[in-house]
This record gives sequence, structure tokens and C-alpha cells, in this order.
Amino acid sequence: MRISLIGGGVMGESVICGVLNKGISTPQEIIVSDINDDRRKFLKETHGIEVSADNRLAIAKAEIIILSVLPRTLPSVVQDLNGSLNSNQIVLSILAGTPITTISQGLNHETIARAMPNMPAQIGEGITVWTTTNKVNQRQKAKVSAVVGSLGKELYVSEETYIDMATAVSGSGPAYVLLVIEAYIDAAVHIGIPRELAEELVLNTISGTTHFAQQAGKHPAELRNLVTSPGGTTTEGLLCLEEGSIRALFTQAISASYEKAQLLSRR
Repeated sequence: MRISLIGGGVMGESVICGVLNKGISTPQEIIVSDINDDRRKFLKETHGIEVSADNRLAIAKAEIIILSVLPRTLPSVVQDLNGSLNSNQIVLSILAGTPITTISQGLNHETIARAMPNMPAQIGEGITVWTTTNKVNQRQKAKVSAVVGSLGKELYVSEETYIDMATAVSGSGPAYVLLVIEAYIDAAVHIGIPRELAEELVLNTISGTTHFAQQAGKHPAELRNLVTSPGGTTTEGLLCLEEGSIRALFTQAISASYEKAQLLSRR
């Protein structure tokens, strides 16, 4: 599959690694356009792909054009590409807070897909929520699915509103989890565990519990009860977390993130 990326930053490189690792594209089928000379050189030397500083040249033969630039640079990018695309080309945007209508109007192009990947995509363990306009046919959807699926798990949604919601939950989510991990490790150190041991205990506890929950297929509360004995140590710790309103704080954080995503989408 011939893929063009406009923007070769961290997420753009994640896509490159994903499609190459999954055999979706060969290095000869990928071209990246980026304004930074050093970045273009790095991507070419590291992945053996084609690079360019010319956006129009980069998209000329592409089946899928992936927009992976910063949202603030989008106006100049769409202005540059306006009138250069044909209806067989799919534009896949992974820009946060940027609705399909903005991209479609800026490019004068209707075959658009929008996706929200997250940070673990960098190691092929992400989750991406995506949608398309009704101008994208099933064959084209299959191509988009293959690309976003190379980053980890992928979920198609029929309504774009879920993309902003996913931005708050899975897009911003790694930051919430990392804050919990940081606090968890610091708490372990506070009671006397050496930091290196604390990191090992916390990271494996979280990853192991996550995998267990995925495989068990039960409500988290049911699984939590398996390690919560009446009057035991876990009960005491959970009481402190509940008294600190941990549930309310998570709800407030995700709601605030969602409201910000909606605000960005309206700009």
C-alpha cells in the first residue's frame, strides 16, 4: 500500500514502524514530507523510506495520505494541498481536536477518515478509535483499518462525536495512568521500599492486573472483590482512596479533557 505522511514526528514515525512491521507497506511505498531537514534525514536512514520537503510531490502517488502535523500548522498544509487530491485517495487525519469538516473544506476533498491513536501506539500496543465520511467505500475503509490496526487495537465508530470522547479517555489517558504510576511508586518508596524495587513492583502489578482484567471478562468491581478481604489490608487502602474521592476526580478529569476537545473542534 502506497502511503504518504505529511509530518514525520513521533506519531508519524509510529505509523511508519507499524505498517512496516505488519508488512502492510514496503519502505519503497512510503514517503514522508517534513519541513525539518534533520528529521527527514533521520527517517530515511532509519527506515529506508522516501522523504521530501514538498507536500504535493509526496502525495502524488499515495493511496492513503496521513496528516500527522501539529494542529496549528494545518491551515498552511491544507492550503498547500488543496486541489491536488483525487477521489481515490483517502486522507487520514490523526490530529487532535480537528473535525472532519475542517479538513474536508480546507482540502476541498470528501474522502476523509479521522482517527485518535494514543501513546502506546509507539510500541504497537495502542488503541485507535476512527471514523470516516460516507464517501469512503468499504475497500478504502479496509485500508484505513489496516493502517490504524498496525498501531494496536482499532475500533471503528459511526459517529464522529466519539472521537472527541476517545481523545479524553484513550488519547489523554496514558497521562492519567502515568500520574497514577508515579504516585504509586512514590507511595511505595515512602513506606521504605527502594525505588528500583518499587518501580518493578508497581509496573508489573499494573500490567498484570490489566491483562488479567482483559482475559477475565468480568466487571472490575467483581475482580476487585477477589483481593478485598473483610477487615484486611486492601480494605483499609481502598477506604483511603474512596475518602479521597478518586472516582469523582477521574470523572472530573475526563470531563474537563472532553470539554477541551470539543472547544478545540469548534475553532
